[in-house]
Amino acid sequence: MKITAILTGIAMSLLLLVSIPSVSAELFGDANEDTEINMQDVTKVERMILEFDPETTSADANKDTNINMQDVTYIELIILERYPFPGGSLDAVMIFGPKDNTLDTAYKWTGWYVRKAGIYETLFKYNGEMELTPELATGHTQVSDTVWDIHLREGVKFHDGNPLNADAVVYSIGQVMDESNSRSSEYEHIASITTVDDYTVRITTTDPYAPMIASLTDPLVSMVSPDATDLASDPVGTGPFMYDHNEFGASLSLVRNPDYWGGGVKLEDVTLTYVSDSTTRAAMLESGDADMARGIPYPQVSTIEGDLDLDVVSKETMRAYFMFVNTEKAPLDDVRVRQAINYAINRGEVVDVALEGVGGVSSKGVFPSIFPWTNDELAGYPHDQATALSLLADAGITDSDNDGVLELSTGEDFSLNIMTYTSRAAMQPSVEVIASQLEDIGIDVTIELTGSSAIKAAMVDGTYDMAFYSYGVAPSGDPDYYLTAHFDSTAGYKENGWTRYLNAEVDSLLASARMEMDLDTRKDYYDQATEVIVEESPEMFIFHEKELVGYNTKVIGYEIYPNEITFLTKNMYIGR
Repeated sequence: MKITAILTGIAMSLLLLVSIPSVSAELFGDANEDTEINMQDVTKVERMILEFDPETTSADANKDTNINMQDVTYIELIILERYPFPGGSLDAVMIFGPKDNTLDTAYKWTGWYVRKAGIYETLFKYNGEMELTPELATGHTQVSDTVWDIHLREGVKFHDGNPLNADAVVYSIGQVMDESNSRSSEYEHIASITTVDDYTVRITTTDPYAPMIASLTDPLVSMVSPDATDLASDPVGTGPFMYDHNEFGASLSLVRNPDYWGGGVKLEDVTLTYVSDSTTRAAMLESGDADMARGIPYPQVSTIEGDLDLDVVSKETMRAYFMFVNTEKAPLDDVRVRQAINYAINRGEVVDVALEGVGGVSSKGVFPSIFPWTNDELAGYPHDQATALSLLADAGITDSDNDGVLELSTGEDFSLNIMTYTSRAAMQPSVEVIASQLEDIGIDVTIELTGSSAIKAAMVDGTYDMAFYSYGVAPSGDPDYYLTAHFDSTAGYKENGWTRYLNAEVDSLLASARMEMDLDTRKDYYDQATEVIVEESPEMFIFHEKELVGYNTKVIGYEIYPNEITFLTKNMYIGR
């Protein structure tokens, strides 16, 4: 191959708080040193005062160098969220950050970054098990096939003190629906959005639209304060963290929201640093320059796990690694050729070799096994070189001169150029293994390592063969998000244009699924559609990512969300 580039009564007066110092990064109040602050710590301090147990430094909750009943009161106030949790400061190194010098959640995909930072929230969200739950809403009522009433949570305030109410919701979603917004087409299903009362919003859709509630989980429609004067440089949301300052392309700093509607926020402040190189991210974690690092390189997992102060958490996600295929370019315009390439790829080997057995799960189709909408009947493409060669022969591609390289019917060598980028740790090693597997059956492969902008330009122009890419296939928790954008030739999304794929049956199935409110019937439509898609292979699905996050074990309360929308939460803190 060739490579080009988370009681008691209060015994003493609240006046004691006057002399209490500010919180610190140490978990003072954790008297029994189990990295939690709860009633066991109250009991522990009381035992120390009675001289039943030896004193510990962390039992001095108010940091006055004495362990007494003031510490008991202090701990009780922390438990009751009457006093801030001494959660410390977190430094996390991320893969990607806000682009184009803006923090406006309604601008392109900036909402993903500021949602991860805990600044913004949406009306609904998905939890760590990909279950749809209310967030700033308390629920919804489907009035008819095209009318939905959204019931809002009362008592929520934006960081600037303004209330979250129906007017704010109409404003927030309205700015995305404005035709000047580059992603407004994604909300063309909304005909109107109006207030019913202070805490009820009515959304009317142009047609029956089953993914309506799911579409309100996208960070693009995060709730923003209508009084914010410059959301691009001073974001104002409702989340557990508030914007402090940032350096575009480098970092984003946050402080906790002391009035968060969801309860006390444990971390005091956070700095997110953006580093595209995975090795550098891992090095920052290992050196202590970062407390957490997302997307660590696979060879570093064992090293990090071997450090007593560090560990790695992993979880299968909704992110697929796949090939865009130019279905209009010979010989890839022949479905037999695309299927042959799929059979030639040993997905298990890609996971074992390129991902060191820890970074992914082999794909059989568009969606991972953890997703309720997955078509469990799909067999996918098991590795089968004989079938691959037979399909190629049927398409007129054989090694006619016995030189080990397959030739097209025109006599030219069968060569493929695979474009990819390197900002995600899995890209280059995975495509190298794939290229080797294709060469094993006689396909001459060139790997082109370049930027995503160059790849997109080639896909728009139709000058590419294949492009190895990574997308979240259901961040909104609904299969329509990905399937329509990529495979509905009538929808007008760029991804479908990149593959030039057209199938009237798939278009019809996806259109029917979008309008169908019965979940079982909807799933049947999607199962049928994904069966055709996998068979015709305009995209080739290789594996679904297991996110790897390296962290210092002093970090408590972190959870991976499979849709990758949530990172910082109110429950995280530094535990020692």
